[in-house]
Amino acid sequence: MALVNTRRDLLTAALGALALPASFPAALELRGADPRPQPARDPAFEISLAQWSLHRTLGTGELDPLDFPSITRSRYGLGAVEYVNSFYRGRATDFEYLGQLRQRCADAGVTSLLIMVDGEGQLGAADDAERRTAVLKHVRWIAAAGFLGCHSIRVNAGGNGDLEEHSRRAADSLHQLAVVGADYDLSILVENHGGPSSDGAWLAKTLERADHAGVGSLPDFGNFRVSGDRWYDRYRGVAELMPFAKAVSAKSHDFDEAGEETGTDYARMLGIVRDAGYSGYIGIEYEGSRLSEHEGILATQRLLERLRERP
Repeated sequence: MALVNTRRDLLTAALGALALPASFPAALELRGADPRPQPARDPAFEISLAQWSLHRTLGTGELDPLDFPSITRSRYGLGAVEYVNSFYRGRATDFEYLGQLRQRCADAGVTSLLIMVDGEGQLGAADDAERRTAVLKHVRWIAAAGFLGCHSIRVNAGGNGDLEEHSRRAADSLHQLAVVGADYDLSILVENHGGPSSDGAWLAKTLERADHAGVGSLPDFGNFRVSGDRWYDRYRGVAELMPFAKAVSAKSHDFDEAGEETGTDYARMLGIVRDAGYSGYIGIEYEGSRLSEHEGILATQRLLERLRERP
């Protein structure tokens, strides 16, 4: 049974259960007030920067999260960013703060693409009350993403119990969130991010079950560890998720002397992405430790740019 039936029901529940500010629904309406430049789209793909690539620098306080857009432009010459909600805890409905972030983007000529949402509960939880709370907590990030001008939020399909029922519950939650997102041109994307979601076939089936055009995927090149030593084939997984893709994450860990990523055949992976007809943004998500975050971002960027030039 669906947790809520309409956008109004979900917004009303969110305002009451989470004590959200009265400005919450209205803030979503301000999405169109941001006159940011829209970048020209390359027929192949554009490159964006995922904030997680700088998680250590952000974690130490060396980089202020408000400065992420300007750093993306000045250091890497990139014009689009993907946020991670963990760097903005307590800020999802702080529209004064988010207004500063939006202005930083406008000043730098940077587009906000999406917010990766973690730690807000399991959308596939067996307990209905737990799942309802998780859905409501995700709604506030729809508000934040809408205010910033993003096209999506990225969520997880975590849960428990029987995999079939887990899939059905997660699909229902995704549908409820997509109902809210649809009025603001926001999609709800699921990433392969551990557990059953790293099984490409399972996640593809769950996305189909959600039965909403606003539900999609964010295939990640590297997140295919299902459990322990069990890994799903990353190339098969990305191919299974690309029909739903509205964003793509170029996960990287290390590079050889030729500039190739050592864990993923990027040429093969980008071939899968292109064969699916995708021409949106591909986000750099460096997660390695041998290179510094700065060096790892640059190495990933150089590889993507080099392969993008291939016919």
